[in-house]
Amino acid sequence: MAALIDIKDLTRIYRLGDETLHALDGVSLQVRAGEFVAITGPSGSGKTTLANIIGGLDRPTGGSVVVDGNDLSHVRDGRLSAYRNRYVGFVFQSFNLQGTQTALENVMLPLVFARMRSKARKARAIECLQAVGLGDRLKHRPSQLSGGQRQRVAIARALAVKPQIIIADEPTGNLDSQRGAEIMKLLKDLNRQGITLLIITHDPGIARQAGRIIQIRDGKLAERQAVAL
Repeated sequence: MAALIDIKDLTRIYRLGDETLHALDGVSLQVRAGEFVAITGPSGSGKTTLANIIGGLDRPTGGSVVVDGNDLSHVRDGRLSAYRNRYVGFVFQSFNLQGTQTALENVMLPLVFARMRSKARKARAIECLQAVGLGDRLKHRPSQLSGGQRQRVAIARALAVKPQIIIADEPTGNLDSQRGAEIMKLLKDLNRQGITLLIITHDPGIARQAGRIIQIRDGKLAERQAVAL
């Protein structure tokens, strides 16, 4: 089976004044459609940079990143934005919700960028919130929701565009163990439905739930490990 994500000799260099930082240094890997992959490593290892490049939030300095036949290495901003809207849903540790908007409005937001009509946007957002168990919280703002509920809104927002890939960066980092376990169950359920799941984590317990663990250290792949499920 051809890889959904095919990365070869990926580098990302940041220049901070006179200092040069090699965030990624010659990374090559492949991810098949429907996989659940955990990307681990210490702070500053390059794991979030790798996720951001796969998600189209950052650009590589060198090498190639091909997702479902789309070469992201040198595309223009407009095409990169279209790629994000079509292929990728993001879930962040800090939720990244708009505090003045309701749960429904937050989930509708990426559908505005996708130019979906208003009636269809609302119907899709309600469907996604119901899918994560928040059909009775449509009009609640983030401040009226628990941490676990806010993360569920974030997952519903990620699902709104029907992505092939969900990238979750420390999705349980701001949650207690019970709420974190609930979020992981939800993400694994989505993966079982066919969505490719990439989780960036420093938590070994979270990583062990993946089908494969990729460890990054100092911008290089340190280890690849299959997990017995």
